[in-house]
Amino acid sequence: MQSIAPRRGSNPAVMHSQQEPCLEKGQSLCPVLAAVGVIGTEWRLAIVHRLLQGPQRFSELLKSNPRLNAKTLSATLKFLEGQGVVQRTVVSTRPFSVVYSLTEMGLGLAPAARELRAWGERWLAPKLRVASTTAAGSRTPAIEGELPRIVVSEAARRNH
Repeated sequence: MQSIAPRRGSNPAVMHSQQEPCLEKGQSLCPVLAAVGVIGTEWRLAIVHRLLQGPQRFSELLKSNPRLNAKTLSATLKFLEGQGVVQRTVVSTRPFSVVYSLTEMGLGLAPAARELRAWGERWLAPKLRVASTTAAGSRTPAIEGELPRIVVSEAARRNH
């Protein structure tokens, strides 16, 4: 196995593992980096988490979080569909509707999503509870099953 010098500012312990080395571009891609590339944004993972509950229409996904807009949702669903994580099904009703569901690949994210939620509940939820009791704003509901987000009210923003 060939040793490769890590990039400046990177952690060599993370870059290289005993079983699967993360090699320079073009040779091999670390599976963790590849996975983060697919689901590594807030909305991608949130949508996958929501679809773990079952197939959803676009409007249901859009209404699941007030911070999510149609443009972001559409782009995210197209990306996840292109990666093979989400399946788009047109239901031939009048008017027609589109239903999004997870593929076998997407369903494979269920254990990771459960572990991320458990980690967030253990390590982040206590901090969020403390912050929310001291914050001037109110919380808006996150996508069902996610940890709440703290949102500063418009009045508090104007005062600062």
